Parts: sequence; C-alpha cells; structure tokens
Amino acid sequence: MAQDSPFIVDADWLQKRLGEPGLTIIDASWYLPAQNRDARAEYDAAHIPGARFLDQDAVSDPDSKLPHTLASPQHFAQYVGARGISADDTIVVYDGPGLFSAPRAWWMFRVMGVFQVYILNGGIDRWKAEGRPVTSEPTRTAPSVFHADFDKSRVVSLDEMRRIVAGQESQIADARSAGRFAGTDPEPRPGVRSGHMPGARNVPITALAENGELLPKDRLRKVVEGAGIDLSKPVVTSCGSGITAAAITLALETLGHSDNRLYDGSWTEWGGLSDTPVVTGKE
Repeated sequence: MAQDSPFIVDADWLQKRLGEPGLTIIDASWYLPAQNRDARAEYDAAHIPGARFLDQDAVSDPDSKLPHTLASPQHFAQYVGARGISADDTIVVYDGPGLFSAPRAWWMFRVMGVFQVYILNGGIDRWKAEGRPVTSEPTRTAPSVFHADFDKSRVVSLDEMRRIVAGQESQIADARSAGRFAGTDPEPRPGVRSGHMPGARNVPITALAENGELLPKDRLRKVVEGAGIDLSKPVVTSCGSGITAAAITLALETLGHSDNRLYDGSWTEWGGLSDTPVVTGKE
C-alpha cells in the first residue's frame, strides 16, 4: 500500500538507521483485555534493537482516577528523561499491529513540543514477520534531561467538552467501534454508560488502517468525510480512554487538518458521569 503520510516511516528506512546517534525507538504497545496480549512481556521477549518501552499507564497522570490521562509536563519529562529520551531526538514509535496505541505516543510527544516523531509502518508484528532484527537484550541508556514545551491548547477538558456538546461549536470524531458508539455493545469498563455524545460522528480506528498501515490520503479522506466530518471545520477527537482518539488525530493531520484537539477524558469520563448527555444509535 502506498504511504503518503509525513508522520509515517517504513521498516527499510528504520532498519538502515538502527544505532544512529540521535535516533530513539520506542515500543508504545498497549492492548485492550480482549486482545489477550501482554505488551511488556512481548517487548521483553523481542523488540527492535535499541528500543525503549513506554508504559502507557506509567507515563499517564498518577493522580488521575481516569485511565491514560495525559501527565503533567513535569511527570512526562521525568518519565521519558529517565529512559534517555531527549526532545531533540528523532523519535520513532511503534506498537504491535501498527496503528493502535502508537499514535497516542506520537500525539503525546507532539503535545509536549517534539515534532521529529514518527510511527513505524506495520508495527512490530510486520517487522518480525519480515525477519528483521529483534533482540531480548535490555536497552541500556543513560538518563537525559527532557525539556517539555507543553501545548495545552491541543487538549480538551471535561468543562470544555460540555460547552462543545451544548453549543455544537466543534465536530466530534469518536474512534470507538460502531457497536460501542451506537450503544448496542457494552462498554468494557464497569459503570460506564453505552452510547455517544450528542452530535458525535463515528470514525472507528479500524476504518483508518489496513494491514497495519494508515490508509493512503485519498481513501483516508473518503473515510473521514464519509463519517460526516467536514475537514474545513474544527474537530475534537475522542475514544474510550484517549488512546485510539490519537489515530483520528493522525489521520486529520495527514490530511492537512490542523484545527483539531483531543478530549483526553474521552468516553470513560463522559459515559461514567450521570449528568452528561448520552444518545444511542448510529447518529
């Protein structure tokens, strides 16, 4: 599949650069319980040489009651700096299937001021299937100082989301499955209602990729616009807990749409409250 996103690198590009100074590789794998995969165990067994493991739970705000809440710039900088990651590095992130949790890491680094950050096409699953080099040896790095330049404007809070939903001042793109969006499938977290925010449009993460690759721009545009998203207007992305919403962000940025923000609390926060409006059905 032709790949024309400026935020994606292919395996040949990365393999030629393994070991280069200033190149940082990050395994950002994270899985839902239903996927029956252990990200840390898989990393320990076989990862790309030099890759560091980014724990999506540990890098999140430790004081939040919600899963995967974006950490403060200080906590984020401390976490990634302890792993020898610098804001001046060229960073390549990957996950297992190619386009699931890696976009969340890509988004976090961008929100923290790093723009030389890319996603590996096809993920570690394809890398292994093609017989490319992997190792079980721990990646040893000296700590570094990570200077975060946090762009708060790219993150939507609950209060802002209430205003957006009430005033329909921005489009809402939800990356959850069609069943969860419509309310016909239960939410995986207890105490969270089924359905979606009034006015939201469903852009399932599974519709954005094929064989672990982000769709080419022409097909990507059809998916996004076909879901009812006007690319000339602002968009807020959302999902279950803030992880897969970033895949929509990646799609939008690939299409040249920069007026987008991510609702970090996502459906776990919205659907877990009793006073937020929820609707069911496909629209």
